[in-house]
Amino acid sequence: MGLVELALISRENGWPVNSTKVWLNDSLVDADKATVSIFDHGFTVGDGAFETLKVIKGQPVALTRHVERLIYSLDCIGIELNSEEILRKAINEVIVANKDLGDVMRMRITYTSGVGPLGSDRTKENFTLVVAVSPEAIWPETAIVTTVGDARNDRSMLAGAKTTSYAQNAALLNVAKKLGAHEAIMPNTKGELCEGTGSNIFVVKDGQVLTPALSSGCLGGITRALVVQWFDVKEVNLPMSVLTDVDEAFLTSSTRDIQPISKIDNRVLQAPGPVASDLRKKFIEKLAENYDA
Repeated sequence: MGLVELALISRENGWPVNSTKVWLNDSLVDADKATVSIFDHGFTVGDGAFETLKVIKGQPVALTRHVERLIYSLDCIGIELNSEEILRKAINEVIVANKDLGDVMRMRITYTSGVGPLGSDRTKENFTLVVAVSPEAIWPETAIVTTVGDARNDRSMLAGAKTTSYAQNAALLNVAKKLGAHEAIMPNTKGELCEGTGSNIFVVKDGQVLTPALSSGCLGGITRALVVQWFDVKEVNLPMSVLTDVDEAFLTSSTRDIQPISKIDNRVLQAPGPVASDLRKKFIEKLAENYDA
């Protein structure tokens, strides 16, 4: 099986081959020889931020927005990006070095406070930067989601930051998978609709597209922002109960674009519905006009 075929592996059946080359700190290295210290704070205390983006035919999608959000997330936790110039060089060199992985790749950028003591104190003038890619596996055409009671802390200093402290997301996604779902949808501490573990959520009610406002504590997703900017969408505070009577619903993320929801808990929805189908078609067409939208 070639690398292109591996990119088509369903997420339910496995995962693609990783980069042959990755960027580590200041240079390209063979992926199987790249190592990070066991004392790195990204590992010991989850002290870092990351971005996941799609690369289409060598073009990183919405790169400027992703770099800006990485800097924002790092600022939220008090880490300064060492060099945006080096970051952009790393991104370009990883794409070129792994061009044989296929036309569509998933890129992961991870930036941590680097090696530190076995505690929360950081070491000054220290960082770890890793950029890696893999072939992008195909998302299911529609998603089954389950609601969970565990809340996103909208009052946290980390609300809206994409940090490497991702245990809550991983644990809740695992719960969803055990229930036969693809994603878990969380409330915030006020019981309002917030987000998925790796996605933003939109609902369609009486023909109007709605999505939780950023004040809900949800991540300011890149695809979310583009959908809000390009289409008629209202950002509002929504109760979790809105999911019981919406006409349609869909998820967004940088790798899934727009993914209609076919089932919420025990409620079956029309999917893909007319609104989500139309938005998905228009979104892909508009994105293709300028990948750094």
